[in-house]
Amino acid sequence: MELHTVRVCPSAATPPQEEQLAWKLAEVATGNVAIGEEVAGMVANRIIDNASVATAAINRGPVAHARSQALAHPRASGANLFGIENGRTFDAEWAAWANGVAVRELDMHDTFLAADYSHPADNIPPLLAVAQQCGSTGADLLRGIVAAYEIQIALVKGICLHKHKKDHIAHLCPAQAAGIGAMLGLSTEIVYQAIQQAVHVSFSTRQSRKGQISSWKAYAPAHAGKLAIEAVDRAMRGEQSPSPIYEGEDSVLAYMLDGRQAEYQIPLPGPGEPRRAILESYTKEHSAEYQSQALIDLAFQMRTKIRDLSEIEKITIHTSHHTHYVIGTGSGDPQKFDPQATRETLDHSIMYIFAVALEDGRWHQVESYSPERAQRKETVALWRKIATTEDSAWTDRYHATDPARRAFGGRVAIQLRGGKQIEEELAVANAHPAGQRPFVRADYIRKFDTLTEEMLDSSERERFLSLCDRLPDLSTAEVLQLNVQMNRDLVQCVERDAKGIF
Repeated sequence: MELHTVRVCPSAATPPQEEQLAWKLAEVATGNVAIGEEVAGMVANRIIDNASVATAAINRGPVAHARSQALAHPRASGANLFGIENGRTFDAEWAAWANGVAVRELDMHDTFLAADYSHPADNIPPLLAVAQQCGSTGADLLRGIVAAYEIQIALVKGICLHKHKKDHIAHLCPAQAAGIGAMLGLSTEIVYQAIQQAVHVSFSTRQSRKGQISSWKAYAPAHAGKLAIEAVDRAMRGEQSPSPIYEGEDSVLAYMLDGRQAEYQIPLPGPGEPRRAILESYTKEHSAEYQSQALIDLAFQMRTKIRDLSEIEKITIHTSHHTHYVIGTGSGDPQKFDPQATRETLDHSIMYIFAVALEDGRWHQVESYSPERAQRKETVALWRKIATTEDSAWTDRYHATDPARRAFGGRVAIQLRGGKQIEEELAVANAHPAGQRPFVRADYIRKFDTLTEEMLDSSERERFLSLCDRLPDLSTAEVLQLNVQMNRDLVQCVERDAKGIF
């Protein structure tokens, strides 16, 4: 890898185009580098993973509403919608929107954490939609997804958005644009312009993940996908962009992030170097914010050592800065202790999550968040005995550059009546590449089967999984079939409704 330094420059000293970060990202996206079998296999895993969580969420309100909006935009030779038969196609922009919401709704697909947060599989819905509409092959789609992962993970490693309360889609949108450009075989110049447009329009605040969290958490990455598709379309027509978007005197770095003295180091693959960033990302075994994954596994482990949970006086979770301040008591959000809180809010409360995991010894994407479950008297009592605290050692491991040392877990101290204390720690989730049971293809298929149970018939399951197995060799016609279809009786909102404007 090569470190690219990016800093704010006065207009009179604007760096040459080829030295700007957006150009460097475009070069990575458009570079002609062979894709290895391990990387190609992981891309297929993530396509399966996305289909798993999207199918499980197919009838949830935000997903059904996004699909209803997309149904109002039919297009011959367009793109598919999750759950809808492949013979019906829609504008790629709107298919990306609906499918992006479906993938994100349960908060159960892949993640990469470093200087900032990300869910890199959010790149896949807009790329797949454009691939279907534009007649791309499986090899084209693979190339685009690999590029998108490479760009987003590089930005997440080098530039912290959360410090300035900016939402992480500001790194997602340029990655989506870069991936679409790579997939379509566009020039470096066009991709450069598309990346800059995508950055410019995608900065938003993290209020979407603060306090009473709403369904916008699921819509945000889908919105980025729409913006990215539009940015690429404009760039393909010859339109230019605010430039330089990163280094400029009034740029996003200068006024939205670290200011005019800002300097960042972005790790990018050198010429001819394989694009392997996707292998550093990891999926979720449990439907909850990623920083809770190891702590859920730890709760399962610790509950076996407590005879009676009512004996618990206090639980302290020693963890990283990000975990403490985003999903812990460091957030200062009273909503994280509210039994009436939304699912999205409970998903961002490690206190709630740890309490339920400790009581139940299981985690379910629906039942663990139900109002009945959240309002259980004994759960509320246990929940309010839990607090987090930042531990510098865990913060250091969270930000470690060495993937073998990087960790997102914590140490839990449970104080029982009578003075007995139980302490255990877990660095990474069991399903993490460095965990006790790293996810492999069989685990992705098991997750797919679990989440799609009673939603798909066996022939549809086999048809979809066989396409994923052959991803690099798919024809354009087969890419059009790379979608999970369901019986119409099982899907709410399969026709356009009259609730809104569209």
